[in-house]
Amino acid sequence: MPQTEDAVFYQLYFQTPGVAEAEFEHDIRRFIRGTLYSISGDMPRREPTAMMVPRQGGLQARWASEFVNPATLPSWLTEADVDFYAGEFARTGFSGGLNWYRNIDRNWELLAPFIGAQVTEPALYIAGDRDPVVSFPGMDRLIPNLSNFVPALRATIMLPGCGHWTQQERVTEVNAAIIEFLRGV
Repeated sequence: MPQTEDAVFYQLYFQTPGVAEAEFEHDIRRFIRGTLYSISGDMPRREPTAMMVPRQGGLQARWASEFVNPATLPSWLTEADVDFYAGEFARTGFSGGLNWYRNIDRNWELLAPFIGAQVTEPALYIAGDRDPVVSFPGMDRLIPNLSNFVPALRATIMLPGCGHWTQQERVTEVNAAIIEFLRGV
């Protein structure tokens, strides 16, 4: 992976319509398999890169060093799952999902009246300790202090060895935690 000055945060990479779509849609099945595996807890450990994308070569360049299309899928993911996702993205394209990132500034504007508001409903936070999102800058301070923003937070659960696809990778643990949480509400 190039140095940070030679890369941009993935959300910035998604801003120009058509660029990411062209890469993702070039080989949809490979992209789906690689993405699902590469940010899962099954991917061998590597140094976190905060989801940076090379300025030159885009995600294709990142795939060369960090995205893996595994020979065998992990137990939580089947070829039928990949076929379904690939079929749906072949049918609809990736613009709909990417447009969420392209609308981030507008979302900030719409949510401005809620700056400083707390989530007062009972809540449960579950994440995988190998999810790239939990290694983003500042998350090491935010997660331990969630109760400052969510005073009715009942628990923070970090699942060891779990990646980004928490509820898929750890169905049993997530369901058990949710059921226990709901029993206490």
